[in-house]
Amino acid sequence: MSTFLPELESAWRQGIPLVAAMGVEIAGYTDDELVLRAALAPNINVHGTGFAGSLYSICTLAGWGVLWLQLRARGRAAHIVLSEAQIDYRRAVGESIVCRCRFDPETQAPNLSQLDATGSGLFPLTATIESGGGRAVRFEGEYAVKLHTAPSAEPSAAPAAEPTAASESSAT
Repeated sequence: MSTFLPELESAWRQGIPLVAAMGVEIAGYTDDELVLRAALAPNINVHGTGFAGSLYSICTLAGWGVLWLQLRARGRAAHIVLSEAQIDYRRAVGESIVCRCRFDPETQAPNLSQLDATGSGLFPLTATIESGGGRAVRFEGEYAVKLHTAPSAEPSAAPAAEPTAASESSAT
């Protein structure tokens, strides 16, 4: 699935100019967990720590990105939007921002089945940021997904069309 990482970064950079301004980079993707990194300097607030809006945005991207990767690995192209979110800022972030979001295939199995059956679904995801040896941010988002094309009743149907950067990135 790591073969999709350059495609994801490209989609973000082309469709969401703020990603480049924030310096968000994909630091890794293993075991269904996406890790994003951003330097503190372009995301700083007046107190010299991570700006809350940047932390929220990076968490949003982590959830969107891990879901996009999971769908791509399954041959699906979709519009993904954050439909609802809650964030808890527990401590200041005073170092490089590292955000993690894991997609649990077992937990998400009913949502994937719903998506395959109807062409749309909701996916709850949690992203976290650690700082100073402890949890600094916990983000819980629910992402609404709509496949580019409705699923076919035929089990051997070809995967949906390839995603385009503009159509997917604009949905974040």
